[in-house]
Amino acid sequence: MTEHIRAARLAETIAQHIQTMILEGVLRPGEKLNPERELAETLGVSRPSLRDGLALLEQKGLLVTGRSGTIVARFLSTLSDPLAALLADDERVAADYFEYRLSIEPHATALAARRATDPDREAIRACLDRMIAAHRCEDPSDESESDVALHRCVYEAAHNVLLLHIMTVLSDLMRKNIFYNREQLYRRAGVRDALLAQHIALGEAVIAADPIAAEQAAALHVRFTEATINDLRMDELRHAAALRRIDRRDLVAGAAKG
Repeated sequence: MTEHIRAARLAETIAQHIQTMILEGVLRPGEKLNPERELAETLGVSRPSLRDGLALLEQKGLLVTGRSGTIVARFLSTLSDPLAALLADDERVAADYFEYRLSIEPHATALAARRATDPDREAIRACLDRMIAAHRCEDPSDESESDVALHRCVYEAAHNVLLLHIMTVLSDLMRKNIFYNREQLYRRAGVRDALLAQHIALGEAVIAADPIAAEQAAALHVRFTEATINDLRMDELRHAAALRRIDRRDLVAGAAKG
């Protein structure tokens, strides 16, 4: 009986440890855990106790186990998927998104500058290095992905788990182009250089533990992105209007051709 109680407590301890890593963003939705043998050795526990601990997290909906192994559940998709469908066709979404980011992101970046640990700073530095290297490539895809990764590093450095998960949901929506087309943004003339400079300023301010500079850099970045997206949309509207003028000949009797 005593051994059974100890085993149950150990399983709960294991589950709590892994749950904390999921909460803190150490283990991310969709990531596959190491095989049971390796995971047990890493945690210094027996495989039966580990198995019981993982089962507890499966019951909570935080892990999913199948033939391919154990994966961190995409628990945020129950929020992000319906939200994507709800927001996809609403013209107000982009403006509301930038308004929200402007109210949250500068403060979050200032928090990161105050709270970042050495490992946080190393992660931000590594992300900046990847971004600078990707900037040399003609295809902006890798740089765009580094953009998302850098912002996640900053949210993690803020050490506010609620902020981290909310902004993760927004990042997932952004990847689906709900708010704007990121590829289109990066392909606009001069924008890649401006964004790189802004990201470097933002990351360096966090690394330097300068919350005022970090907050200002984040605000500038959000405002610049919003202004650029607005310019792109106006260009699209003007282009569409010009095409409609050309195509009027198909609608109006006697309209001049050419």
